[in-house]
Amino acid sequence: MSDVRALLREAEQRLATAGVASARADAEVLLAHALGVERSRLAVLVALREDVEPGTFWGLLAEREQRVPLQHLTGRAGFRALELHVGPGVFVPRPETETVAQLAVDEAQRLVAAGRFPTVVDLCTGSGAIALAVATEVPRAAVHAVELDPMAHAWARRNVDAIAPRVDLREGDAGTAFADLDGRVDVVVSNPPYVPPGAVPLDPEVALHDPEVALYGLGDDGLLVPRRVVAAAARLLVPGGYVVVEHAEVQERSARALFAGPAWTGVESHRDLTGRPRSTSARRA
Repeated sequence: MSDVRALLREAEQRLATAGVASARADAEVLLAHALGVERSRLAVLVALREDVEPGTFWGLLAEREQRVPLQHLTGRAGFRALELHVGPGVFVPRPETETVAQLAVDEAQRLVAAGRFPTVVDLCTGSGAIALAVATEVPRAAVHAVELDPMAHAWARRNVDAIAPRVDLREGDAGTAFADLDGRVDVVVSNPPYVPPGAVPLDPEVALHDPEVALYGLGDDGLLVPRRVVAAAARLLVPGGYVVVEHAEVQERSARALFAGPAWTGVESHRDLTGRPRSTSARRA
């Protein structure tokens, strides 16, 4: 048996030494997971000076010291109001993508308010995060999603089945998917791979554990996949339909250029919660 306060203190020190920026928070999440309690319960256990059996905690802590993603160790990732199943083989959804999902949700809700039943497509869905956010927050929307990588698709299938089975989830290429929906879609949203080749992420959690197919956008500028997403959106959207695509903060100008030409109007850049350029949207002319 061990004192909760002492467990958290040692874990925080070890994680900080390992370079984990959120050492205290991660220590609390791992201990709560090992104990099978809500994280908020730990404050009560500390106040009562309770002794607990740490169970799998030390093993989980050792893996986190090796910079295995916290979400892989707990098997869960929060995204907006959702708790998603994640693990090796799927990109862990990031808080900055929540702002991209918000733009799709806002457009779908606008259409519902106008008496429509919007059709929404999520290209490169990964864990299914954006598609499921739209499906749960805009119940009148018909949501479709596609993922190329079989391992990521398996995680998306698990999440869709658990959260919103009505989502039409397919395995395939974002550039060619949903030919049956050509010209019938109201909203296209995507968090595609966009990291330029050679620009290896600094965090070991990303560089060593996120699947490369979900990170690297190919092409000299990393925008080959986003270009294919924009081309697919042009095919899928109704006139006046809305598309929003996530990108890196250094790609704002290049992302806007993806929407050059007569097919698009109303091109707009959007910032995430930290104020960095995070996505670009446009409407089908």
